[in-house]
Amino acid sequence: MKNILFAASECVPFIKTGGLADVVGALPQYIDKNEFDVRVIMPYYTCIPDKYRNQFRYVHHFYMDYGMRVVGSHVGIMEYEYNGIKFYFVDNDYYFRCSQPYSSDLKWDIERFIFFSKAVLAIMPVIGFRPDIIHCHDWQASMIPVFLRSSFATNPFYSGTKTIMTIHNLKFQGVWNIDTFKYNTALPDYMFTPDKLEFFKDANMLKGGLVYADYITTVSETYAEEIKYPFYGEHLDGLLRARSASLRGIVNGIDYNVFNPAEDKQIYSEFSSSNFKTGKAANKSKLQAELGLPVDKDKFMIAIISRLTDQKGLDLVKYALDRICDEFTQFVVIGTGDPNYENLFKHYQWKYPDRVSANIMYSDTLAHKLYAAADAMLMPSLFEPCGLTQLISLRYGTVPIVRETGGLKDTVEPYNEYNDSGTGFSFANYNADEMLNTINYAKHVYFDNRKEWNKIVKRGMEKDFSWNSSAKQYEGMYSWLIDR
Repeated sequence: MKNILFAASECVPFIKTGGLADVVGALPQYIDKNEFDVRVIMPYYTCIPDKYRNQFRYVHHFYMDYGMRVVGSHVGIMEYEYNGIKFYFVDNDYYFRCSQPYSSDLKWDIERFIFFSKAVLAIMPVIGFRPDIIHCHDWQASMIPVFLRSSFATNPFYSGTKTIMTIHNLKFQGVWNIDTFKYNTALPDYMFTPDKLEFFKDANMLKGGLVYADYITTVSETYAEEIKYPFYGEHLDGLLRARSASLRGIVNGIDYNVFNPAEDKQIYSEFSSSNFKTGKAANKSKLQAELGLPVDKDKFMIAIISRLTDQKGLDLVKYALDRICDEFTQFVVIGTGDPNYENLFKHYQWKYPDRVSANIMYSDTLAHKLYAAADAMLMPSLFEPCGLTQLISLRYGTVPIVRETGGLKDTVEPYNEYNDSGTGFSFANYNADEMLNTINYAKHVYFDNRKEWNKIVKRGMEKDFSWNSSAKQYEGMYSWLIDR
């Protein structure tokens, strides 16, 4: 049996702020349990819902040297089994008493997650689980490879343990001044050099993980290529080029048990690829009524379900919004984020109350209803490491309109009217007029060639973006790395 430990700052169903939590929650369930023992470790936040926390079992606690502090730091271990996977939680009230997993103070978060990274390595010998691979997710877990090669390098328990560092979004790295890092890590001066943790005279957690990990993955093949270049590389492109032989992209999947329009109790009317025409029409008219839009099955409903940030290409949407929201179109947004975009969509709802519905919130139920109801999902991202929204959209028969970047390029096949192929519509350049032309082309197919549109929907619904194929790639990588 090969032992794999996932280390991450969030995980479905306990805590979620983004796609990272979906991956850490779903992927372990799809790994072959006859060959791999996959377990997950994350912080024991007080904001984990009580329905789970109240079932956690206390395992042990001890005190750990942490950085240059004179007094040891408390490390508690909690345990819980969920869907056949064993989860461990690092308990420290000082660091993880919180109303949300991340704070607005990056320095504080860096201190908390350096503590988490070291505690993960201190806990494993106590519970007797020796990982063959520690799979570290994003910057919050990125000091684990660093500590494994320094503070824990002579610990015989970890003899042969390898690390994988997965980048979910390269933009977030955990950067602060070197003195703070030295205080929190007690690492020697020679590790704060440009070939290790130093980063423009500061220190960088993610960089440390990328330097010291045995292997690096990211969440789509195209993104793995893009981040080797300055535009996408967030000042780490040189390091990623240097490590390109140890870098690969494996596209994320989605949990087909959670996202299944044929069995989804959160939508108005269940449907499958064999009856999607009536199913989607029923969902659309019910959602129109719920949102206060005119009930008209012939309106072209475009959705955005997203964090409202520049990364998501919303400046392009802003430029073209008056022309997107014509009299034949309804535009529905669900999301929160930058106040400028929140106010933009609220303004357009006021300006066109019969065409625009701005839902400035995140509601899982409303999102499911919109996936089932909308005709198209707009994702004009500046960059998108993987993106789960387009995968869920395809599953629910909502045609993605995307920019060709990262995972969007890898998962959405552009419609080709000449050879009857494609599952969505795409444009290449980060340009609002190009985006608008693509939206208008999609509208043209929808209104003037509904038979072709329905074929696009059906092809998308019949694609398999479950975790099954991605899990096989991870299994192969784990086995190869362990046997190396």
